[in-house]
Amino acid sequence: MLALHFGAGNIGKGFIGSLLNKTDYNLCFVDINQDTIDRFNKKNRYLVELLDDTHTVEVVAPVTALNSLTQEQDVIRHIEQADIITTSVGVNNLPRIAGILAKGLLNRINTNKNKLDVLANENAINASSKLKEAIATHLSDAELASIESLIGFPNTSIDRLALSKTDDDDEIALVEPLYEWVINASEIQNNTAPRIKGARYVNDLKPFIERKLYSVNMAHAATAYLGFVFNKSTIQDTLKDQELEQFIEGTMQETAQYFIKVFNVEPLEMTNYINKTLLRFKNSNIQDDIFRVGRSPIRKLGYNERLVKPLRELSKLGLPISHLTLAIAAGYLFFNPEDEESVTIQNYISEHGIKSAIAHFSELKDATFTDAIIANYNKLKTQKL
Repeated sequence: MLALHFGAGNIGKGFIGSLLNKTDYNLCFVDINQDTIDRFNKKNRYLVELLDDTHTVEVVAPVTALNSLTQEQDVIRHIEQADIITTSVGVNNLPRIAGILAKGLLNRINTNKNKLDVLANENAINASSKLKEAIATHLSDAELASIESLIGFPNTSIDRLALSKTDDDDEIALVEPLYEWVINASEIQNNTAPRIKGARYVNDLKPFIERKLYSVNMAHAATAYLGFVFNKSTIQDTLKDQELEQFIEGTMQETAQYFIKVFNVEPLEMTNYINKTLLRFKNSNIQDDIFRVGRSPIRKLGYNERLVKPLRELSKLGLPISHLTLAIAAGYLFFNPEDEESVTIQNYISEHGIKSAIAHFSELKDATFTDAIIANYNKLKTQKL
């Protein structure tokens, strides 16, 4: 069986490719980095090192790779032959691979009547649907309808920290032991394909996507922003501070009420999820820089993003939001001179004030929110929770 994966980055190697290989797929990566492609084709393998106490190393093989810029026809032939297609290129790059996928899928439905699923595994809601929309821009309505008769685009939710290193011979992915790959089973076309080992199949993806965004991603960003305020360098260092750890746990317990009330998730299930997430964050085998985690604060402080959206939803339900208002305040104090978005926010605050910044970047104008965020903003300037 052939798995064709677009994107030979950290998530592609350390997460998606690894689990596909464990499901007995032969892997072919599609990328544009020729050095990476050459290393794959030289050894026909790569290594995955678990960031645990034993640093277990797994071999992923057989592996080949193609360059989508210089080997377009080869990529198209692989699209025609693949048993599954996956991506991890970054949601903003999906339009860049849509053209070649459109060509390959059109050829495929004329030569290969086997059903196929295309799964976009990106840090975004409904990324597979976004990829399908991008592919549709290259097709007529009739061509799209023909493709839809055989090709599915199941949406997914993914969660795993993945890094990498290289030596002279091998691509080496570094991954945390814990992960989550959730796939919408109701959107699958090829129900004869083997279930991916380690993945979870559900019929309603929304609670899993939102749980990852409003629990894991929210807490990760909040930890980075508070770490900055309290002069910490990494997520792990931040959570060594008992008061800060308790605050982050409290913030996660706050957003947990959204899932308990809206999706009827059992409180114990949410508590276990929070505990597992905190253990991941505190993994001493990882040194996760706060500037990496907190980067792009304009996006992360956005109206429908990880900090502000749960704030709004909890407020609608009449539930506490005190932890989230402080976490958002910390986001407005975060400053990295090498991060363009961070610089933009701080310049805006200097010119217009924090209240205008909250209205501009987070689109919050209700005094219930802004007054609490501003009060916490001023308190955090004195390094007090």
